[in-house]
Amino acid sequence: RPQLVLCLWREARDRSSDQSSAGLSTLTIITMISSGALRTFARRAASSTTARRFASSGAGAGGAESQSAAQQTAAYITAGALVVSMTCVSQAGKKPAQTLSLPHHLDQDATATLGFGQSKKVEAAVKKTEDKFAAYWPRNIMILFGPPGAGKGTHGPKIEDRLTIPQLSTGDMLRAAVAAKTEVGLKAAAVMKAGGLVSDDIVVGIICDRIKEPDCRFGFILDGFPRTLVQARALDKMLAEEGACVTKVIELQVPDGVLEERICGRWIHKKSGRSYHVKFAPPKSMKLGADGGPVPESMKDDETGEPLMQRPDDTATALVKRLNGYHGETVPILDHYRPNGVVREVNANQGMDGVWKEVEASLSR
Repeated sequence: RPQLVLCLWREARDRSSDQSSAGLSTLTIITMISSGALRTFARRAASSTTARRFASSGAGAGGAESQSAAQQTAAYITAGALVVSMTCVSQAGKKPAQTLSLPHHLDQDATATLGFGQSKKVEAAVKKTEDKFAAYWPRNIMILFGPPGAGKGTHGPKIEDRLTIPQLSTGDMLRAAVAAKTEVGLKAAAVMKAGGLVSDDIVVGIICDRIKEPDCRFGFILDGFPRTLVQARALDKMLAEEGACVTKVIELQVPDGVLEERICGRWIHKKSGRSYHVKFAPPKSMKLGADGGPVPESMKDDETGEPLMQRPDDTATALVKRLNGYHGETVPILDHYRPNGVVREVNANQGMDGVWKEVEASLSR
């Protein structure tokens, strides 16, 4: 609890003053508090994962209550650790050689409420952190589905920002692994050089390497994988070996007829990936011809002034083939994960704000 954090803080401060001869510095106090908090945090995380699996396997109300309790405990621990560490770092940055002390304004506000309570600012900060971790804990492993033009490129970054987890594109990961010349990247490079298709095992290996990086510690969003049921099962096997599993599958749904208008009017800036649309988001330079369509030479990037381009498969003919493949491959994957209770369907055939509202609602557990 926040009150307990402040009590622990003062105890550490008092000990720092009493043991000044022993050189109990700010760094030492930070290490003591962080070490204890992280050990407890890890135990609670394991408990939360167990409770989640127990509840999802049909254990009933008891499993759900265990999950809720474990998640709430993890949130309290995280909130407390954040309050302590942020103020510690602030003080350490200003006076690295000084012993630990609570900021004067925070100390006064805390003393003014219940003797050892919390200021309104601290209470609000802790409440915000508690709410976030209570809603989204444990580790989020999300798959984002949607046909071409459904809005994955628009809403994916918003989900990244909301949950503070990265969106992982298989194409980007593959190129990065090849450039870094990792073991799996070298295998992929050899296959592509020979003109072959990268196998599922190689792609899963690349994902396995990528999710071990620090930015994936709270979870990640997979975009473009899995594309088949075989890949989904390979992903599940890999995650199980890491002690994890897919926790959310979101599908953005848009009628095929609407997608043709979205896709065929799309133009992109190749270097940055910025996307434009002749109807919904035209570039400032766009001019219309006699046929009512855009003049290709006038389609330029707003920021750089460089020419825009249309992808070869952003045509009506290519779209039909892409949609047939998407529906044929995606439905079995959704059916695969649906029994786990993690699939959420979002109506993406509405205004952007309405779509995001549904996406945001689907994120909480």
